[in-house]
Amino acid sequence: MPPSRLVAISILAMLAFAGNSLLCRVALAGGAIDAATFTLVRLASGAAFLAVLVFPGRIRAGLGGDWISAATLFIYAAGFSFAYLELAAAMGALILFGAVQLTMIGYGLWVGERANGYQVIGVLLAAGGLVWLLLPGAQAPSLPGAMLMLAAGLAWGIYSLRGRGARNPTRDTAGNFIRATLIAAPLGLVMIRDFDVDATGIGYAIASGALASGLGYAIWYMALPHLRAMSAAIMQLSVPVLTAAGGVLLLGEAVSTRLVLASVAILGGVALFLVSKRKAAPKVP
Repeated sequence: MPPSRLVAISILAMLAFAGNSLLCRVALAGGAIDAATFTLVRLASGAAFLAVLVFPGRIRAGLGGDWISAATLFIYAAGFSFAYLELAAAMGALILFGAVQLTMIGYGLWVGERANGYQVIGVLLAAGGLVWLLLPGAQAPSLPGAMLMLAAGLAWGIYSLRGRGARNPTRDTAGNFIRATLIAAPLGLVMIRDFDVDATGIGYAIASGALASGLGYAIWYMALPHLRAMSAAIMQLSVPVLTAAGGVLLLGEAVSTRLVLASVAILGGVALFLVSKRKAAPKVP
């Protein structure tokens, strides 16, 4: 792939991921749609887009993915939507990103991956920044919203871990979106009393599902084979920053001192962890 094309689609993918937070926040904050319906329409439109992209001519291959991954995808999508009833776009994106990265790093350390001193400092810095962000105070986020977004981040981290090494990630993602849509359908019935939708809200949800999620994941998977793992991981650090910029420019959100300092701690800690090479385990003579 030509370098210019690789850069272009990578940037487009990061903008799509940031767009998810912005689309969800503007839809819910404006009362254009309720959180349960947004979740269902987002998953269904993402499933439809990915199905069209993946399955024509390959129906016999069947669905990729599995029900456990689909369940974690649903938990992420539902937690994400309900959290944005309470959180600003930038705050939500930072909590989500911090929870995802700490989940994946924590799993690696739990299964025996060795970390050097700089990586330990990076983990402590990122975790400390996330804890400090959530501490009570005038600039603290809504606690229910923050807890929901932490749950969404944990679920997405597990989903990502389960998807590592997938031979056909786009097909697996399509299958997981289809299954997650089926899981989400009862949520709409449970929350029927909160049903409140207009055409604008449906449009935001479809854009989030088909474009920011379905198309975003598809083009990201196009770029991944041509990127070094470190480059791909570092590139994703831009998503909370892009979301914050979009929140300020498009939604008129204010950026607090706590959010800025926590962003430096969380993103800086994750970056330090990623760029610091692990010490090789000593060979047994």
